[in-house]
Amino acid sequence: MSDMNVKDPQQETKVRNKFRRYSGKNNYSLAVFARQGIKTDLFYDLATVTKMPEKSLADLIHISTRTVSNYRDNKIALDPVQSEHLLKLVSLFEKGEELFGNIDEFNYWLRKPFWNDTEKPLDWLVTPGGVDLVINELTKLAFGDAV
Repeated sequence: MSDMNVKDPQQETKVRNKFRRYSGKNNYSLAVFARQGIKTDLFYDLATVTKMPEKSLADLIHISTRTVSNYRDNKIALDPVQSEHLLKLVSLFEKGEELFGNIDEFNYWLRKPFWNDTEKPLDWLVTPGGVDLVINELTKLAFGDAV
């Protein structure tokens, strides 16, 4: 893994660059966006940027890939709950890429067991609260706490 302490502050992460509209927003702003419903383009863009198979991402937000495809074809936004979950995942991947230096290193960390258990951070991403929990763990890691 690259040295996490040496980083050009002007360099923007791929996730932050791609999702600039939602980047760095507080929970209130994310809730406002979620209530309006998010276009399915965000789903496909997140899958691409994070190198996550569409099926895996769809499973995380509890929707089928076929439904997402139908929503895209019919120009239907995701419902507020799925939108919020997706936006929290954007925040998570933004923070993870920033902390680890790239998506590949972050994806590797997501798949490693933590908390002296067999569970991996990825296992917690099936709920918005679980995403929050993993974001909190990343914050601890950024400040040097053991995770």
